[in-house]
Amino acid sequence: MKLSTNTATQQGSLAHMTATDINAVLVTLQLAGATTLILMIIGTPIAWWVARSQSWLSVLVSPLISLPLVLPPTVIGFYLLILFSPDQPLGSFWLQVTGDTLAFSFTGLLIGSIIYSLPFYIQPLQVEFSNIDQNLIEAATTLGAGPSDRFFNLVVPLSTRGFLIATTLTFAHTVGEFGIVLMIGGNIPGETRVLSIALYDHVETLQYASAHFLAGGLMLFSFCTLILIHIINKGSLTMVSAGARKN
Repeated sequence: MKLSTNTATQQGSLAHMTATDINAVLVTLQLAGATTLILMIIGTPIAWWVARSQSWLSVLVSPLISLPLVLPPTVIGFYLLILFSPDQPLGSFWLQVTGDTLAFSFTGLLIGSIIYSLPFYIQPLQVEFSNIDQNLIEAATTLGAGPSDRFFNLVVPLSTRGFLIATTLTFAHTVGEFGIVLMIGGNIPGETRVLSIALYDHVETLQYASAHFLAGGLMLFSFCTLILIHIINKGSLTMVSAGARKN
């Protein structure tokens, strides 16, 4: 009898997930994964340059990267929507090449997510890169290690915590995006309809059971993300303390 009750409860919970909601989950995971992967490729060298550069240009680039932290996402979405318009060079070029518009497409949504999540990836890495002892890099250079050799065999292992935190924050932040998604992605099922939009739709149509189900899942995901970051930070501090005791 107890087994039947649990089964009925699970079926009731799953009933709150429509086929459109499942598609929204898949689109959200695809968007978060693609955003994180692309930022790993383009954001890592930017973070390294900002952390180590002595150029006056870095004074301007660093606040520009951090701008999405304080700027309302709807503002970013508004200007991207204009930029993606077929009347603008970028939007016109994309339309001629692909036959589709950038606005209200997954590609446009991906570009917006990369821009909006940029500081969440770069800043943790920038801090880690800044904390690397310059003497270690100079020693590796003296031993004949080239730039790529120094970076992948010295800098990356020393910055493991930064990479883990950066990728975790980027993925989680992309999952929770709403304003910029609504502005440039719209609500196209299977293409631009993500979890936050699905939740908004359920609230708008007074489907509170489904809204509670999605909201609860997002809260649980966010809480687990924070636990993971705490574990990463605590593990790193433990390793540092152990190394200090050995010395």
